[in-house]
Amino acid sequence: MTGYKFVHAADLHLDSPFRGRLRDASSLGPALRDATFRAYESIIDLCIEEGVDALLIAGDVYDGAASSLGAQLRFKDGLQRLEEAGIRAFVCHGNHDPLDGWKAKITFPPNVVRFGKEVSGVPFNPDDPSSPMVYGISYPTRDVQENLVSRFPAPESGRYCIGLLHANVGTDTGHESYAPCSLGDLVETGYDYWALGHVHTRAVLHRANPVVAYPGNPQGRHINEDGERGIYVVEVDGHGGTELEFRSLEAIRWDRIDVGIEDIKDEQALLDTVDENVQGALRKAKGSPLLYRLRFRGRGAVHATLARPGFIGDVRADVNNRFAVGAGFAFCESIEDDSSSEVDAEELRKGADFLGDLLRLIDGAADADGDTDLKESLLAELSTLYEHRIVGRYLGLDARDALNFDELLAHAERILIDELVDGRRD
Repeated sequence: MTGYKFVHAADLHLDSPFRGRLRDASSLGPALRDATFRAYESIIDLCIEEGVDALLIAGDVYDGAASSLGAQLRFKDGLQRLEEAGIRAFVCHGNHDPLDGWKAKITFPPNVVRFGKEVSGVPFNPDDPSSPMVYGISYPTRDVQENLVSRFPAPESGRYCIGLLHANVGTDTGHESYAPCSLGDLVETGYDYWALGHVHTRAVLHRANPVVAYPGNPQGRHINEDGERGIYVVEVDGHGGTELEFRSLEAIRWDRIDVGIEDIKDEQALLDTVDENVQGALRKAKGSPLLYRLRFRGRGAVHATLARPGFIGDVRADVNNRFAVGAGFAFCESIEDDSSSEVDAEELRKGADFLGDLLRLIDGAADADGDTDLKESLLAELSTLYEHRIVGRYLGLDARDALNFDELLAHAERILIDELVDGRRD
């Protein structure tokens, strides 16, 4: 077998709206509306520039079953460019764009393979009996609860075999469980590569024999889809070995910027620190425009200033006036004040009042190395609150942070001090 190269993409969600506190981002409207399309066009550009043999798209091409005509036409335009470059395209549909959703009667170019409701297999190159074979299946309707892996046939001997599937692998993905399967199910098929879609955070679940990978979505649509977004470029050598490389292609990047206030003494220092952090985030984005959420954390002298009515809004307006302009903009979607006033926690612990008793109780729990029952009981109670879909939002601990015992206790202590000393909730 000669070597082959393909691009593994998924979850384009073409024409998906951005979600967040963006009502005052009217000047960025065209950039936001066009972001998913520009990310898709970057995928097409990369395929042509790299001279790949095929583009694989693992479901959710469109954001909804009733996909717009405009989204369908722009998707076709990209595939037409691949046709002109001699590149095949293999597409399956997922829960957002099932086969029973509305599709205009548009003729796609002959290079495109769109899989149906039953598994079928198609080679990269019909004229080459050793070229890779792609097996795929699309969702006939949105709610597919069946494990579809069992429908895939045994791999063809002597060929590199790829499974193209929109599915939820395992139980801890943070996504709805469509076409659920286990990693073991995929490994046992004997395929060489599983090109997956559905999970929006990139992950390589299995490194070899087979490679099992999610590329994530190429364009984040809200703050929980922050960081680099893109695709995998996959190279297959003449012996069937697989190398994959992630490429960042998002048109706009979401980011979170945390600013600790511990060493900030006045308002000018605060504004200077914010500027430095925004500029650092822009450098890290390597030219991608930013939508970001700013958060102030820690205890410090400027906490009282941050708590002043209107101050946070003025900071946001200031940074947006200076950074949310031009092609390489950085737009502050919102600012969260998770900071606290300076206190002497050790003095508070010595107090003979209610707060002193509570802080000593927390110290006792933290030191209860041998009392596993106490720790497990407290952790269960605290985790229930922090993981609650609504309540957790107001407790100030990022949902992505590890919910370990020591961190939860420390955060609970901060909230108690803020409530009982400052008399306010951050």
